[in-house]
Amino acid sequence: MTADTRIVVRNPRSGDGKKTERARRIAVERGYEVLDSDGSDHTVELAREAATRAAVVVACGGDGTLNKTVRGVREAGALDEVAVGVVPAGTGNDFADNVGIRGIAHAFDVIDTGDPRRLDLGLANGAPFLNSCVGGLTADASARTSRTAKRRLGTLAYVLTTLAVARNFESLRLAVSAGPERRPVWTGEALMLLVGNGRRFPGERMRQANIEDGLLNVVVIKRAPTLDYLSRGAADQLLRRDARHLVRLKVSHLHVTHGGDPVQFSLDGEAIETAELVADIDPGAIGFYVGPSYDPAPEEWRRTSPD
Repeated sequence: MTADTRIVVRNPRSGDGKKTERARRIAVERGYEVLDSDGSDHTVELAREAATRAAVVVACGGDGTLNKTVRGVREAGALDEVAVGVVPAGTGNDFADNVGIRGIAHAFDVIDTGDPRRLDLGLANGAPFLNSCVGGLTADASARTSRTAKRRLGTLAYVLTTLAVARNFESLRLAVSAGPERRPVWTGEALMLLVGNGRRFPGERMRQANIEDGLLNVVVIKRAPTLDYLSRGAADQLLRRDARHLVRLKVSHLHVTHGGDPVQFSLDGEAIETAELVADIDPGAIGFYVGPSYDPAPEEWRRTSPD
């Protein structure tokens, strides 16, 4: 590893392509090496290789590109030595926004002049996620979700689209337990399971979660009221504070089983399928460049006991 080597792992097809091209030009001007991904696991491979010889590895793209870049650095066993940054050039840039990165040039300024903070990393069945793990999505809903909704709400946009296009969406039969001892906390039929690390979900007053508290932010949607799910503000109505159709928890370890076929989960937009989810937090696992508006200790939300 060379201390002054900085590498950008870029998805040229992220977003409309214009932002990633602008990012490439700025990166070259500032002395970064740029590696272009062909997509899918190629991003992981490039990041894994980059982590063996760079002090800084930067994801250029959306939340999916960032997820794969972190996966690659982690697979290289380099999260302790390599700092990670993000240049928001995708359709969904949820995590970048949550950590105060406001644009392409701003991202490079933050990396060039700032110091990384140690942030928590979520793990779902061993796979990392920075922002969220959302269960109960359908492929049909993912295909129908608009780019505007994804930009505004991130992964949660898929939840709203699911509820809008699948009025008879089959409930998940979940058994939820918490903590290393797997203490049972809730069992029943649910529409969705939301697990957050970097973002709070609507209804919690602000977007950024505490990414340094060693806890996962969990929401179980037991049932949903009648809403126009594609209208602006639907997310806030669905997830409003103390709604009776919600169970909210903050835990370091979550164990969930589904009494049926495997469920699709989205990890920062990357899909896995499983009937048993084990979610953990790895405190301070990743050194990450954050913007000046990032809050290391945002106001806590009040825990709602499961019922």
